[in-house]
Amino acid sequence: MLTTLKTVYTDTRAGDLAWALGREPLPALATLDLELSGATVQLRLLGASHQVLLEQEKGTCSETVACIPGSSTPLPLGVSKRVGEWEYEFAACVETLSRGQFAGRAQELLALVTEHPHGLAGVFPGIPHAFTAMLAQRHEGAVMWRTWHAYPQDGQLVATRTRVGVRMPLPAAF
Repeated sequence: MLTTLKTVYTDTRAGDLAWALGREPLPALATLDLELSGATVQLRLLGASHQVLLEQEKGTCSETVACIPGSSTPLPLGVSKRVGEWEYEFAACVETLSRGQFAGRAQELLALVTEHPHGLAGVFPGIPHAFTAMLAQRHEGAVMWRTWHAYPQDGQLVATRTRVGVRMPLPAAF
């Protein structure tokens, strides 16, 4: 699903993104509610990035990646932690692309997410290639999502991936 976000694009930067687990739902400009084999997932586009709310029989999880005033937790490269009975894994990377590479990658990602039944993308009016996009799926007992945050003024694309699944016991030979 593609939507035009009804807000002004503020000149944010990839370095302004912060990460948080467990935040309450923030005001969203667009949402997509999904049922993924017993898991309820809400993808939320915020004015300053994204939030994912996950609810399953064994509990809830809330991930926020956004420009959060006063936040002291910058965007980490990776996180792995236990959340209730789940294992939560998060990874992020920042790509810096040339203007031509950026435009091509932006079009590719928006097409991928727009055409996917579990995808949500929001573009900012009047700013070519400024967008936030999200894609969720369930695979082998885990719920996973990927996000992309585009900062065309700097040619930067922030990509994240998250996996939330049942904690797996270590093999006996480990």
